[in-house]
Amino acid sequence: MKIGRVCACFVLLILFAGFVSAESVAAGQLSADEIVDKANIAAYYAGDDGRATVKMTITDNQGRKRYREFNILRKDDGPDGGEQKFYVYFKRPSDVKGMVFMVHKHPGKDDDRWLYLPALDLVKRIAASDKRTSFVGSDFYYEDVSGRGVDEDEHKLLKSDDKFYLIECRPKDPGSVEFSRYQVWIDKQSFMPVKAEYYDKENTLYRRVEALEIKDVQGFPTVLRSRVENLAAGGKTVSEFSRIKYDIGLKDDIFTERYLRRPPRQARR
Repeated sequence: MKIGRVCACFVLLILFAGFVSAESVAAGQLSADEIVDKANIAAYYAGDDGRATVKMTITDNQGRKRYREFNILRKDDGPDGGEQKFYVYFKRPSDVKGMVFMVHKHPGKDDDRWLYLPALDLVKRIAASDKRTSFVGSDFYYEDVSGRGVDEDEHKLLKSDDKFYLIECRPKDPGSVEFSRYQVWIDKQSFMPVKAEYYDKENTLYRRVEALEIKDVQGFPTVLRSRVENLAAGGKTVSEFSRIKYDIGLKDDIFTERYLRRPPRQARR
C-alpha cells in the first residue's frame, strides 16, 4: 500500500507503495522534475484508497529489538497528485495499543497531523517543526509517514541506465531539515523508487531506505518488505506488509477528529 509523495518523501513509499502503469518513454526525454512527478503518481496514488497491516521490527545499535504493529488506511481526495488522508491505528505492543496517528496531506503547504494518546485521552497536534522527529521510536520520521512535498526540493537527474533513473534532491530551505541532499533510484519501467540515500550537512551518508521485496497486488507492484537504516546511530527498522487491499470504498468521515478516540472497524480489524 502507499502513502505520500516521492523523491523528497521516498520513505513513505515503504509504508504504502503502489503502481500506476507508466508510458514508454525513452531515456533523456524526461526532465528530473517530470521523472519525480511520474514517480510520485506511481508510488502513492494506486487506486482511490487502500489498507495494509504493517509489522515493524526496530533494532538498536546493540542488537536489541522492539516491535510495532499497526493498520494504515489511505484515501485520495480528487485527482492523482492531489490531497490525501491517512489513518494509522496501533495494535501492538501494549504501550502503543489504541494510539492513532492521522494526516491530512495538502500538497504545496504544511500537512495537518494529529496524534491520539489513549493513556492520557489526549489529542495532540503535531507541529510542522516536529515533522522530522522519530515516529513511535522507529527510524521513520513523522514526515516520512505523511510525506514531503515534491516542491520542497530541487531535482537533478544524475544518471540514467537501462534500469534506473538516479535523481538528486536538495532542499530549497536547508535550515528546515537535517539533510543536505539525498539520492533516489527510480525504476525506469514502473517509475517506482527502490532506494534512497540521505547525506548530512557534512556530506556524509547517514541514512538509507530500501524496498527489499516487491510483489504484484491487484495489478499494482507493491512493497511487501522494506528497511530504513540509521547509519550514523547504527539502528535499523524493517517493515513487513500484509493484508493489502486497494479500492475498498473508505468513507471520508473515518478521517475526522471524532474517530481518533473511537477507531472505525476498518482500522481495528
